[in-house]
Amino acid sequence: MPYFDAASAAPLHPVAREALLAALDEGWADPARLYREGRRARLLLDAAREAAADAVGCRPDELTFTPSGTHAVHSGMFGVLAARRRVGRRLVHSAVEHSSVLHAAEVHAAAGGTVTEVPVDRTGRVAQAAVADVLGGDTALVCLQSANHEVGTEQPVREVAARCREAGVPLLVDAAQSVPWGPVPGAWSVLTASAHKWGGPPGVGLLVVRKGTRFAPQGPLDERESGRSPGFGNLPAVVAAAAALRALRAAAESGPDEAARLRGLVERIRAGVPELVPDVEVVGDPVRRLPHLVTFSCLYVDGEALLHELDRAGFSVSSGSSCTSSTLTPSHVLRAMGVLSEGNVRVSLPYGTEAAEVERFLTVLPEAVRSVRERFGVPAQEPARSAAGAREAAAEPAAAGLVVDALGRRCPVPVIELAKVIGEVPLGATVTVLSDDAAARQDIPAWCAMREQEYVGEEPAERGAAYVVRRRV
Repeated sequence: MPYFDAASAAPLHPVAREALLAALDEGWADPARLYREGRRARLLLDAAREAAADAVGCRPDELTFTPSGTHAVHSGMFGVLAARRRVGRRLVHSAVEHSSVLHAAEVHAAAGGTVTEVPVDRTGRVAQAAVADVLGGDTALVCLQSANHEVGTEQPVREVAARCREAGVPLLVDAAQSVPWGPVPGAWSVLTASAHKWGGPPGVGLLVVRKGTRFAPQGPLDERESGRSPGFGNLPAVVAAAAALRALRAAAESGPDEAARLRGLVERIRAGVPELVPDVEVVGDPVRRLPHLVTFSCLYVDGEALLHELDRAGFSVSSGSSCTSSTLTPSHVLRAMGVLSEGNVRVSLPYGTEAAEVERFLTVLPEAVRSVRERFGVPAQEPARSAAGAREAAAEPAAAGLVVDALGRRCPVPVIELAKVIGEVPLGATVTVLSDDAAARQDIPAWCAMREQEYVGEEPAERGAAYVVRRRV
């Protein structure tokens, strides 16, 4: 069964498996002890640290192993914020950061700190100038992921790091998604990563604090990991994680370029999906992106139903659609980008994915989407587009329209109901959709952009909101 969700967790690398089993025999003792077993464990830990540091591009004494990538993010953020408290309490981050950053930002704000969120463009990329504009004298820390975990867009880390250095502000880079593909460029101050993203075992994170960065570890401390990650670490998992990362780097330097090969497969998906499936929006930067990840959204499709269809067909994929979320709200990444969220599919290919598996996915996907749309009663046809009609509509005064009551109905139903009736109103008239589904706020404007209709705006309603759309074509 093809597993296409490496961005969540990559399959355990064969080298990691071998190292893990060996370390269970050799690295079970306390590396802080001076007897033979302790010394052997210490040698394993030191070797793992050197290998990981070499792969990341830092000094071994700058790298700390943590219990997870999330733990590394939280430790890194609060350590810098505490050390720079006298400078200021402003935290700056992009609108598409991982939830670990957003959760830490909420805690910081609740404790009296200030949080500034920098918007992104429709591809999910932040503008370096936008970050520079908010680097005030009270800025304690800037957080910017190296590449987005949902849509794959790479961020201008090198340029932002240069701006931060000029302003004397440290930059924390969440490199969880990009570390498997190479070191993060630029003069960043703090870096975090997570081993299960590159084929290491879960339960291992990396926290790198470069020399010269003011840092004050928070919480109870002990003598382990320079006081930055207290407690007895999982040494066998650490050894396996470092071994997997070292193996990936060695393979990239000596053999065929796996990143380039996977990028070609992703290009096949990016080009093939819109040709094979109607009404699809491929999201994320088409060029400046991770090599193994592609995300697309399908109009009139319930994300959860589509994932189940693909699972039955033998494919494991992920989604940022609110229909697959316990919160019933769209992904904050898709929301920040202003793109369609319904029927969202994220494909992230693990190392070694075969081209035949990608071709079979492209064969299976159209029928899966058609089946879900059929269940939801999607209209077979929509109003024909006409340039002359659009000009005529633009010249006409607004006409009375219809009201669609979609209250209590989840995505993609509000958009489907809108599509069913838009042809029943004359050009220039409006359709008002009543909905209490949070996804409607995002998906109705996205539908309008895809269908060349005019999104008039949102109006208050007794329950939920009223979304007004004017027919232009």
